Amino acid sequence: MKRKTFELYTALMQRIDPLGPSLPLYDSQASRAIEQRAAARLPPHTLMERAGQAVARLARAWQPHARAIVVLAGSGNNGGDGWRAATLLQRTLGPLGAHVHVWSLGAAERQPPDARWAREAATAAGITHGAAPPPWPPDLVIDALLGLGLSRPVEGPWARALDWLQHCPAPTLCVDVPSGLDADSGRWWAAAPVRPRGPRITLALLTLKPGLFTGAGRAACGEALWFDDLGVASGADDLAPRAWTTPSAHWPDVAALRAAHDSHKGARGDVLVLGGQPAPAGGGVGMTGAAILAARAALRAGAGRVWVALPAAASYIPAFDAGAPALMLRSGDAAFADALHTRAVVVAGCGGGAAMAPWLPRLLQEAPRLVLDADALNALGPVAATQASPDTIWQTRAQRGWTTVLTPHPAEAARLLGCDTAAVQAHRLHAAEALAQRLQAVVALKGSGTVVAAPDATPYVNTSGDGLLATAGTGDVLAGLIGARLAAETDGRTPEMEQRMVAEAVAAHGALAQAWKRAWPPAANDLIA
Repeated sequence: MKRKTFELYTALMQRIDPLGPSLPLYDSQASRAIEQRAAARLPPHTLMERAGQAVARLARAWQPHARAIVVLAGSGNNGGDGWRAATLLQRTLGPLGAHVHVWSLGAAERQPPDARWAREAATAAGITHGAAPPPWPPDLVIDALLGLGLSRPVEGPWARALDWLQHCPAPTLCVDVPSGLDADSGRWWAAAPVRPRGPRITLALLTLKPGLFTGAGRAACGEALWFDDLGVASGADDLAPRAWTTPSAHWPDVAALRAAHDSHKGARGDVLVLGGQPAPAGGGVGMTGAAILAARAALRAGAGRVWVALPAAASYIPAFDAGAPALMLRSGDAAFADALHTRAVVVAGCGGGAAMAPWLPRLLQEAPRLVLDADALNALGPVAATQASPDTIWQTRAQRGWTTVLTPHPAEAARLLGCDTAAVQAHRLHAAEALAQRLQAVVALKGSGTVVAAPDATPYVNTSGDGLLATAGTGDVLAGLIGARLAAETDGRTPEMEQRMVAEAVAAHGALAQAWKRAWPPAANDLIA
């Protein structure tokens, strides 16, 4: 299709840019409220007509040569959108030899009024339909099966249809929410695989939902997520979003650093990385590289000065890092003796091993700006067990206005919350919020769609990054970026600003992966080379 024609078909909708501005995300309850408000002030069937038109336009723009089209339609309004799109596609493509078939599931008598209207209009227009797929292979599938309300395992004929859908090699356009996905949490409720066999895009309608961006959401949505508010964006003005997507990944701002002619390294902030346990004398695995990665990331992200403090005797400390000679290396004991941890942003735990446990109480009591990653998180359990009232540690830090950031992956978060990893992954937003509230800290729960939560605040869900980050050391790079971002702001910080700064660092971390253009995947150090 010519570019101008594509732009014409998609003019009223927006392709979501993973590196774009922060956008509000509404859960299913708020989305239904917005839908009900809009329906109350519009003529009957207007919303479904607009939804059907949006689906049909995007289908034609994306797959202009499709002539064998299957629409999977459930019994709710999501299915009604599919029925309406089927009618419109048959009307426009039928004269060109196209055939549209609706694979319908669910009892017609249970359909809401708008969906019933769309189904009856399609039947009157001669659209073929049945309770099974057609005998011919489709070259386009439209998924309007389950939509917004899924909150339990998919079973019976619905599960069989979803299994067919996920294994179908034809391009698929999902309406509002990919079938099988929980719109609120990103949980995948089906036995069928999350990632489809064929190409896929998703068109969100009325609102963007949190589950599209976290957990299984990004894998289920496919290669692109589009959004059409159906002309009723104002209906959400008084409703609080469940979350926001992360801010634009425009940090570090090299132009701003260049323009600061009167700046100096002290003004750019200090970062102290505590970690990097060396290999034991009798043999074993050394983790010095983890601390070096975090420190290099902080330096590359604009920190004025970066120290690396290793849990080793001074005789084992390297003279310098050949890959980043500007780093200052020393022992952990020397760093504490100089009280560096009281002045710099401390990034603790990157490859720290068991050495983190004796350091952690002092860091919690004396370090005003603290990022806890990896082995520092593992050490929290033993440290908390030695305290008469562990919660007071975190409350005291918060009352002092000190910054605490935790960067757990799901298994680490599960240990801190006293649950299993599956429970964290099933409710990622809730898990991050619960941990942030309990520890009075900013929490970046890592994974697809990293959640950045803070006490009594609306969380951010990251939209940047991809599978290239699934390699050793990228978490250390993230910790260093967060340290540098916090170090850049020394005055007038608020908890809201700190949460946003962590979200900006998370977004920048994902942007590094998306910017990779070489034929082979990057190692963690390649991202900051």
